Amino acid sequence: MNFAIIGAGAWGTAVAIHLVRAGHTATLVPRRFEQALALASTRENTDYLPGHPLPLSLQLGHELAPVLMEAEVVLLACPAQALRATCEHIAANLGLATQLKLAISLCKGLETGTHKRPTEVMRETLPATCAVGALTGPTNAAEVAAGRPAAMVLAADGADADYLAAVQAALSGPTLRVYLGDDTAGVEYGGCLKNIYAIAAGCCDGLRLGDNAKAALLTRALAEMVRVGTALGARPETFYGLGGFGDLVATCSGTWSRNRTFGQHLGEGQKAADLIAASKSVVEGYRTTESFYGLCQERGIDAPILGEIYQILYAARPPADALRALMTRDLKRE
Repeated sequence: MNFAIIGAGAWGTAVAIHLVRAGHTATLVPRRFEQALALASTRENTDYLPGHPLPLSLQLGHELAPVLMEAEVVLLACPAQALRATCEHIAANLGLATQLKLAISLCKGLETGTHKRPTEVMRETLPATCAVGALTGPTNAAEVAAGRPAAMVLAADGADADYLAAVQAALSGPTLRVYLGDDTAGVEYGGCLKNIYAIAAGCCDGLRLGDNAKAALLTRALAEMVRVGTALGARPETFYGLGGFGDLVATCSGTWSRNRTFGQHLGEGQKAADLIAASKSVVEGYRTTESFYGLCQERGIDAPILGEIYQILYAARPPADALRALMTRDLKRE
């Protein structure tokens, strides 16, 4: 199968390496021409995924039109806030891309302002003839690139069932197992929300609160994730799968997690604005917190952990004060 991966950050690069290893034709398309040149000359993504050489058979592109002409599946590995512009660029360059049947989001964030999920943005900007879906789960880019075992879930809207099964088989292999799901909203909300709670978990680490506090946080975060997600139209059982609980555990505990590390620095006393300004990679949970806070306010959804993280990020609330507010809420049944 022929894949085009748009966006050459750590995750896009890792997926491209995996697809080539699985025997597929894959073209990685960086957003910046300078990055494309650097990847072509060094055959390594030293900025975002150092230590993982690019296979010689992995194609690199920059002009979208010729890449899309050959592609059957497009994987969108750009930041959530760049997704709409990326999709509009794709739509303008489809030309003779008659083989393209499916566009899959690898994004984990909501669009600021509209609060729309990635597939909703894709549906608005890509042709109706192209089905859209989301691929998500507990996956560290370096581990996937190295061929360590992982599992994900793929959910899609408007795709032929037989074709979706063929894509599932193509994405899967000895080191990556892909499951199919039919709750696209659920897997997308899970992939977004876990970044918020990873920031909270990082705050626990930065404050040196210990394992008891972190375990309690993750338990209540999962309950809150289910409550928020179902209020927004997702199914509760989705959040107990790979796109919810699985991703939550990995992102809240992994030392590689940008969102957890960001939260740790906050717990240690650094300021959110300073950390964001200094970060080379996108911390998706930062903007995602703003979007979900707005949604919860608009719809009257009770989300105390999310609310406290919003206050830390956007109102300079000290993390220790946020913890105290959570611990002294009215007592209730579990």
